[in-house]
Amino acid sequence: MIAHLRGKLVEKDTARVVVDVNGVGYEVFVPLTTFSALPDRGSEVSIDIHTHVREDIIALYGFSSRRERTIFEKLMTISGIGPKLAVTILSGSSVDELVNAIRRSDLARLTAIPGVGKKTAERIVVELKDKLQDFAAPVSDKSAVEIDVLSALENLGYNRALAESAMRRATDGDRDPSFDVLFKRSLRILTKA
Repeated sequence: MIAHLRGKLVEKDTARVVVDVNGVGYEVFVPLTTFSALPDRGSEVSIDIHTHVREDIIALYGFSSRRERTIFEKLMTISGIGPKLAVTILSGSSVDELVNAIRRSDLARLTAIPGVGKKTAERIVVELKDKLQDFAAPVSDKSAVEIDVLSALENLGYNRALAESAMRRATDGDRDPSFDVLFKRSLRILTKA
């Protein structure tokens, strides 16, 4: 089973990417959150992978963090949720927002996700609410966005201290910058260093 890929990002669109690892191109399906965290085409990339095997297909699903992959795998344990719907659910918000919606039994938030009806939302809450008790956000003085940005930068191969330094500079006086803004600013700083 493939659990991780590191290579050159040769294709990138909102649903899938192709990563060239030593001349072999791996097609990887990704949620929007991971797509946003990835650098431009031609850049070096590192992605956590879930290998999904059925009798008629082998598909790779990629994530910018291990936490995101773990939630994906937990979602797929629920009857009626396959890998495509799990990717759609993850595309709707950050991991922390999704976990909080499940813990609060926020059916309105879950049914706002395309493809998730009331019954599916109820199943997600019933089956995952207790399983997410150990899935707390890492204890940190950083916001959920900063934690996700750090994880994405580390997955790209930057060392943590350098990534934290770039992220502090990238905050640029913003109180709560979005993931996209903070990630892109941090990456610009790191690529100029």
